[in-house]
Amino acid sequence: MVNCPKCDAVIDVDVDDLDEGDTLTCDECGADFSVTSLDPIELEPEEEEEEEEEEEEDFDYDDDEEDEDEDEEEEEEWH
Repeated sequence: MVNCPKCDAVIDVDVDDLDEGDTLTCDECGADFSVTSLDPIELEPEEEEEEEEEEEEDFDYDDDEEDEDEDEEEEEEWH
C-alpha cells in the first residue's frame, strides 16, 4: 500500500507489482500520480500536464467552431 501525496489516503496497490512510470489514481481525491521511484516509492502528480493539454484542446475547438459559423454566414450571403 502507498499513501497519496495529496490527501494522505491509502492507495490500495501491491507494491511488488509496481514499475517506474506506472500511473496510480487516488480513490479519495481522484488525483493521478506517476511512479518515479520504487525504493523508496515516490509519486509525482500528473495533473499539470493533463490540464494544459485540455486547455489547448478547448481553445482549438472554439476556433474551429467560430470558423464554421463564419463559413455558414458567407454561404447565406451568396444565396
